Amino acid sequence: MAAFRYYLRVRYGECDAQKVVFNARYGEYVDLAVTEFFRVLGYGMELASGDLDYQLVKQTVEWKRPARFDDVLEIEVKAGHLGNTSFTLACAFRIAGSEPVIATAETVYVLVDQHALTKRPLPDELRARLQAGSAARTDHAQYLVPGKP
Repeated sequence: MAAFRYYLRVRYGECDAQKVVFNARYGEYVDLAVTEFFRVLGYGMELASGDLDYQLVKQTVEWKRPARFDDVLEIEVKAGHLGNTSFTLACAFRIAGSEPVIATAETVYVLVDQHALTKRPLPDELRARLQAGSAARTDHAQYLVPGKP
């Protein structure tokens, strides 16, 4: 399974009084990375129209090292467990250009009908795309990966 990578630069307002990224921001970062992950999987229009809709059921974040203002974060996204109506996405956070993982997030989502907000089964095509993943990257930080164009 290929892992998608999303890059973002930490903004000053995302840091707390200790001058590190405030813990609640990691949930926002996961949301941004997951949205871009679905976009590269080919679901951009479905996200915008609401034809692909999901709700967060559970999110667990584990911090190992801090991120600070102006750091570029690399967020790796890949699918974990795929159930009947739910799916799990795992995110690993790194300071771009560095190997150590500074945080991880595991998020369980449930696919829902956009109007009734009731659970619906994962379509086979979505399941296959989640399983395959994507080696693409989306870079909102304009970060140049050392050694790569």
